[in-house]
Amino acid sequence: MSKYFPMFVDISEAVTVVVGGGTIASRRVRTIAEFCNHVTVVAPEVTDDIRQLEEEGRLSWKQKTYEREDILNADMVLACTDQPEINKDIYAACKCLGIRVNNCSDKKQCDFYFPGVITAGDTVVGVNAGGNDHRKAKEITQKIRQVLEEPKNEE
Repeated sequence: MSKYFPMFVDISEAVTVVVGGGTIASRRVRTIAEFCNHVTVVAPEVTDDIRQLEEEGRLSWKQKTYEREDILNADMVLACTDQPEINKDIYAACKCLGIRVNNCSDKKQCDFYFPGVITAGDTVVGVNAGGNDHRKAKEITQKIRQVLEEPKNEE
């Protein structure tokens, strides 16, 4: 398997649709909302984190079951349902429409991967273990976060 090139892009104005409102969707929404001004979550139910982000005006929530029309104007889609067959359908529709997509239930159906993201001021660090070792990526992410949070000795 190839290594992935870390590419930082401006997605602030990208229209991002997240299909699903569970734990994985919640983690990804929290991350992407830091970088994107146009996030829409499509799900009948969502986590408290997603509800809070909606209340803060950081995303919109369509409280409904996914339909293909929900992604028509998207620049990027995250398929994060707990139903692999729906995620696969979302992937297929995105590929036909030329939309970048990440299928949380099948790493082979991803145009991009979600790294561990650490931010400190204007510094952004992303950690990826090729989709093979999530625990290792999480450990490294936590170590980097600790380093960036350490108080600096000013002399």
